[in-house]
Formats: sequence, structure tokens, C-alpha cells
Amino acid sequence: MENEEKNGYQEPVPTETDYEAHQADPKPAPTVNEPDNEGAGPAMKWIIPIVIVILLVVYFLYFRNNVSQP
Repeated sequence: MENEEKNGYQEPVPTETDYEAHQADPKPAPTVNEPDNEGAGPAMKWIIPIVIVILLVVYFLYFRNNVSQP
């Protein structure tokens, strides 16, 4: 149990089943606060152009002379 607490494990919030108690004061569910550590944007900014350049080089090296003759 202590290992789970050290790894940031938290017990899930139980599902609400008493709907009639909240009919007088309905409100949205609480938001989940997750850190956004830059995401994949900075990595994709470099990976996508490099992949495109590699694919263009492969295309021009292997398929440029592969045209059908009439």
C-alpha cells in the first residue's frame, strides 16, 4: 500500500449514485488537474519535417526513373 502512495496512486473517486440529492443544485463535475508539460508539439515540430525530407530523398533516389513508357 505504501508503494502505491509513493508512486502517486490515488484511490478513484466513487461514482455518484444519489442523483436526487443534487437536483436542487446541479453543477458540473470537478475538473481533472493534469500538468501539461509542453506536450508533443516541440518534438513534432522537428520530427515531421525530418521525416518528410527523408521520404523525399527516398522517393527521388528510388522512384524518379520509374515512369511508364507509352
